[in-house]
Amino acid sequence: MGMTLTQKILAAHAGLDQVKAGQLINAKLDIVLGNDITTPVAINEFEKAGFDSVFDKEHIAIVLDHFVPNKDIKSATQSKQCRTFANKYDILNFYDVGEMGIEHALLPEKGIVTAGDCVIGADSHTCTYGALGAFSTGVGSTDMAAGMATGMAWFKVPAAIRFVLTGSLPERVSGKDLILSIIGQIGVDGALYKSMEFTGPGVASLSMEDRLCVCNMAIEAGAKNGIFPVDDVTKAYLAGRSQRTPVYYEADPDAEYEQTIEIDLSKLVPTVSYPHLPENTHPASEGGDIKIDQVVIGSCTNGRLEDMEAAYNILKGKHIAKGVRGIIIPATMAVYKECIRRGWTEAFIDAGCIVSTPTCGPCLGGYMGILAEGERCVSTTNRNFVGRMGHVKSEVYLASPATAAASALTGVITDPRTV
Repeated sequence: MGMTLTQKILAAHAGLDQVKAGQLINAKLDIVLGNDITTPVAINEFEKAGFDSVFDKEHIAIVLDHFVPNKDIKSATQSKQCRTFANKYDILNFYDVGEMGIEHALLPEKGIVTAGDCVIGADSHTCTYGALGAFSTGVGSTDMAAGMATGMAWFKVPAAIRFVLTGSLPERVSGKDLILSIIGQIGVDGALYKSMEFTGPGVASLSMEDRLCVCNMAIEAGAKNGIFPVDDVTKAYLAGRSQRTPVYYEADPDAEYEQTIEIDLSKLVPTVSYPHLPENTHPASEGGDIKIDQVVIGSCTNGRLEDMEAAYNILKGKHIAKGVRGIIIPATMAVYKECIRRGWTEAFIDAGCIVSTPTCGPCLGGYMGILAEGERCVSTTNRNFVGRMGHVKSEVYLASPATAAASALTGVITDPRTV
């Protein structure tokens, strides 16, 4: 039996001719990633185990993004521990205030991850990099510590679900609407420890930003990873960007999939996940009676340039509704600068929004937009669990940048095709 795309990458990194679902393997790592919350725990485990060197200073990435610029003494202490470790071991891909961005937007942008890589990160949304044709998955801080020291990690080879995409997305419908629709269809455990593998003629119509968003939220369906095949869109994105030579793998024609799901992109509509699970999806057009207090546009899911453009195209020359707080967070410094250069930042401010330096901020209830009891937020982030963005009696509605921007204008959940 042939291998899926994920299995091909894992076999190569394990030095094996073939692997199959359920098999336990040890694989070489191309990148080990941590952030300001998870890296301190990994450092403690690294030192407790008696390690005194890293496997490769060029293949470890530490990005301070969750509570940076530091919001309090605890976050400042955590960041200081990361800085000390990075200096001690001369970690080359270390990103702090002024250079940092949200990790899962920054690593692809900088070319730190590339096609064919095997990547672990002590953050659940590390699965983002499957958009580049890489295997990437989130792990615990102990595994991160071992990875930094040895350059190896163990995996149980995942089985796969194949998503065959046809058609192309309608206007003001994006990759966020695609992945929310999928999660609404299969549930938050519908791909538990599976590889979500996207294929079909519709893939070619998806931008890299769409693909990064889709893979980012694979974990919200319980998946081990999400992955797209390498095509001309991938190669164009990687050209002149990758720090290493990309390696292209393809699934075998006789690869085994536990399930095949066909999706016609042209039939998708702007979609919103209601509290308190990403699977609780509804068309945005049904939300007109849901009054909101806040909108957040940003995060590792939807803080890239195309996301900023979608928001700009709706907000330009207009003003958000009275009583709505609009928070816009470009995911990296490069995105931030480009927004300024194109005049989008000024348009956002004129529309009544604030524009933040890159940070995860309110996504995980950190800072820059915490919700009070009874407040509702339409957010382009990836989770809407109880208390995710503040008070346990607040509500988060997940949506695309276009839907979030449209909702900011009206003060209620709004289909972006109607504004």
